[in-house]
Amino acid sequence: MPRAPGVRDLAWLTARPIAHRGLHDAGHGIIENTASAFAAAIASDYAIECDLQLSRDGEAVVFHDETLDRVMAGEGPVTGLTVSELKATAFQAGNDHIQTLGELLGQAQGRVPLVIELKSQWDGNEPLVRRTLEVVRGYHGPFALMSFDPKVVMAVRTLAPEVARGIVADRATDSDYDILPAAERQKLRDLAHLPETEPDFVSYHWRDLPFPPVAQFRRTRPVITWTTRSRHEAATALRYSDQITFEGFRA
Repeated sequence: MPRAPGVRDLAWLTARPIAHRGLHDAGHGIIENTASAFAAAIASDYAIECDLQLSRDGEAVVFHDETLDRVMAGEGPVTGLTVSELKATAFQAGNDHIQTLGELLGQAQGRVPLVIELKSQWDGNEPLVRRTLEVVRGYHGPFALMSFDPKVVMAVRTLAPEVARGIVADRATDSDYDILPAAERQKLRDLAHLPETEPDFVSYHWRDLPFPPVAQFRRTRPVITWTTRSRHEAATALRYSDQITFEGFRA
């Protein structure tokens, strides 16, 4: 793949499959986005995809959902609890506790790449961006930050242009987009924000490929896909991308 002048080399991003929220297996007590799931991914030499939310006291914690309800023995928004309170809340299965981003970096120690998604309410979530950048400062392993929210990606670009950044995207048909004005939703669908966000890579929903804007982007910069759940899906995704994000099987 040719690289345009000024486009950073992200060969590490596409060198190995990316374990979605770690190499989790709830049936064996290994829950998504936990130290156990990340340890399993590291042991298998997979890259790790994970998610960040902001605690009430301003810490970046590794967790996907806005609320605790689905996987924790508790309920309510993550942003309503401090780090100490989050750590004191058990998962519904397994023996892990919610990690901070700093703890994840200490666990990974640069052994595998980290592909870190910053969550937002389509508001840029600048406090999470700033805290994340504070924590990753000085980390020497390969990592990238990404988000569905172009405002988050633009904040990373402005505050830390040296950090690899990506946009997570799909055809914007899900109900999660319903809160957005039609014009903004269309802009997301068409990747029309690219001149502003200037992402180093795109992470795209494999079922929505091929798609001309993604194919155009891929001429000069890498495209990874989310989330394949079988070898058949992975093979299809790799026809239109440079690497897969996977779960539920060994890639």
